[in-house]
Formats: sequence, structure tokens, C-alpha cells
Amino acid sequence: MPFHVDLAPMASEIRHALAPNGTLRAAINMSNFLLVSARTPENGPAGVSPDMAAAIAACLDLKLEYVTYPNPGALADLAGSDAWDIALIGAEPQRAAAIAFTSAYSEIEATYLVPAGSPIQGIDDVDVKGHRIAVAERTAYGLCLDRKIAKAELVHAPGVDASFDLFAAGGFDALAGLRARLVSDVENLPGARLLEGRFMTVQQAIGVPKAKQAAAAWLESFVQAARRQGFVAELIETYGVKGLSVAKEA
Repeated sequence: MPFHVDLAPMASEIRHALAPNGTLRAAINMSNFLLVSARTPENGPAGVSPDMAAAIAACLDLKLEYVTYPNPGALADLAGSDAWDIALIGAEPQRAAAIAFTSAYSEIEATYLVPAGSPIQGIDDVDVKGHRIAVAERTAYGLCLDRKIAKAELVHAPGVDASFDLFAAGGFDALAGLRARLVSDVENLPGARLLEGRFMTVQQAIGVPKAKQAAAAWLESFVQAARRQGFVAELIETYGVKGLSVAKEA
């Protein structure tokens, strides 16, 4: 998708450091169904995140290569191995040790689903001693709960589908997840309900390996322009994504 923005060009030496071979390798988390909501005829990624990467490559007059990963943890693990040049992933403090992030271009609410008959009424009622919370490991919202949950027990599952299966099997007080996914999950669990509010908002950003941090300032200017000029909103509308919002100005 073409994207034109009034940006100062990236200095040639920084552009070369970012993509020395003339091809921008964009890491894409395939498990985020809001940001990768479709597939190309060749079964490549399509959606808001792939189009953001394509717009960056177009602005820099670079070829584009998608480097896909099954989950965000696998993507983040390779930040220091020169496997990718930019990544479209949730910005989290644990990941910031190896990845330099822009401000967010989009955001997604994360909340809890509770089983039928649960006495839990609000977000603050979940973190109680004796409660068990099912969560997909190494997701942005899972990393947030790793930091925040002080009394309840977090039980990690290897992926979003696995966390639902774990919760559905019984013995849990809450399932943590993106609201957009939990809206469909609750339909498969009679009597279950979603809690109002959120325990976090996942901030979807552009990241670069710390070795290529010199490019971060230009990428930040791109993200700000993409929000301000309506490009992110246009992508969300084009793909008909429910549950994804343009990030607020930092």
C-alpha cells in the first residue's frame, strides 16, 4: 500500500546500517490475529503490521522481506542474531533489553475471562491468593502479568490456543488475553463472562535490534507521521479489524 509522508530522509549511513543489502527484513509475529489478519495468495502475511513494514520500506526505497515467527517470544529471542532489521511487536520492558522501540502505532486491550459462577466482579478481584490464572507465555500481556501479579498463581501455556484449552479444562479462576480474542472464546464456554475494564493496553510498536539503534529516531518520526496523518487508522479500517485502535500520542 503506497504511503507518502513529509519526513526528512534517513541519513545514508544509517540507512545502510539498517539494511546493508538493500532489503529491509521485517519480523512479523504471525500469532497476532489483529495485526496479521489475512494471507497473501502465496500464504505470506497481510494486515496492519505487514502494511506498516511495507510503508517503511517504501519510504526508504528498500526492497522488503518478511521474516515470520509463530509467536512474539521466538521473534524477540533473535534480536541479537542479525535475523531481522525491524520488528513489529508489542513493546515490553523485558524486550527492551535487546530491542529499541518507537512509541506505539496501535494498541489492544487485554482483560480477563472468568468461568461460570465466578464471584469475581472486577479486574482488581483477580490477583488474590489462591486464584489461578491461565495465560499464554511470552505474550506482551503475559509479560505484563509476570511483573504485576503478586498474589495469584500464573500458569503459562505455550500459546494463545493452549491457554484457552488449559482454562477450559477447569481449575482456573481467570483466563488472561486480548479482549478481541476473549470475545470469541466466551461464546464457547457457557456461563463464562468477560470482565469490564482492562489490566493493560498492549502497545504495538516498531523495534530495531540495539545494534541498529541509530535508526530508531527516524522510525519514531515515521510512526508519529503514520498516526497523525491517518495511515494507521486507514489500515485498521481497510482490514476491518475490531479491537485494534490507533495508539494515543505519547
